[in-house]
Amino acid sequence: MFANIVVGTDGSESADTAVAVAVELARQHGAVLHVVNAYKGVSAVAGALEMSAVGAAGVVDLSMRPTALAEASRMTLERVTSHIADVVVKTHAIVGAPADVMIELATEIEADLIVVGSKGMRGARRMIGSVPNSVAHNAPCHVLVAKTT
Repeated sequence: MFANIVVGTDGSESADTAVAVAVELARQHGAVLHVVNAYKGVSAVAGALEMSAVGAAGVVDLSMRPTALAEASRMTLERVTSHIADVVVKTHAIVGAPADVMIELATEIEADLIVVGSKGMRGARRMIGSVPNSVAHNAPCHVLVAKTT
């Protein structure tokens, strides 16, 4: 039933639970598992730095920032996926908002399922927009919300 499954991770314990559910589903269906980590782009980092002290000269050197952010994302993906066996895993480190990145990737690869964790589905975060809520309302495919909280 499922050939391509997308799951997002930020490296947290909550996300690890969603990844474990996605791994099991991929194993049962012989699906390819696409594990994605969304990270902030340079403009978001620059904006945050502008709000803080930037040093005596008032200049921020962002020349290494894109590489460092991408490398941190790849390292998160490696840590999360290194123990997965008996499943074809493809990793994706992509700049952008987590919900948008998962939806765009699912559309691009014609995913059958996106697995998200339930963190953010209750309380105030639900009202202001959570990743699982955004994915559930905008996904091009089935969405499974794994109980992670």
